[in-house]
Amino acid sequence: MAAPRKYPHELRERAVRYVFEGERPIKDVAEELGIKYESLRRWVQQARIDGGISPGITTDERNRLKELEKENRELRRTNEILKSASAFFARELDQPRTKR
Repeated sequence: MAAPRKYPHELRERAVRYVFEGERPIKDVAEELGIKYESLRRWVQQARIDGGISPGITTDERNRLKELEKENRELRRTNEILKSASAFFARELDQPRTKR
């Protein structure tokens, strides 16, 4: 489960919009809205990446990558379970059967 966000999504959007539209320094906007400078700087950088202004992994790509990594972990776990089960049943089949 993800950690709760310190700042509401609406505040993040508004702060980034203030930086872009007003062409104001990040420091000034952060102080005005009571946001930590580094947080706002990262939001602005990610908005630039998402908007195609700066190179990098977009938010959608990052979310997709997380999904694929999770799916990969689940598939690896499933494969390990199947390998263990296969080895178990192979041992069972190799044992001679006793007649009653």
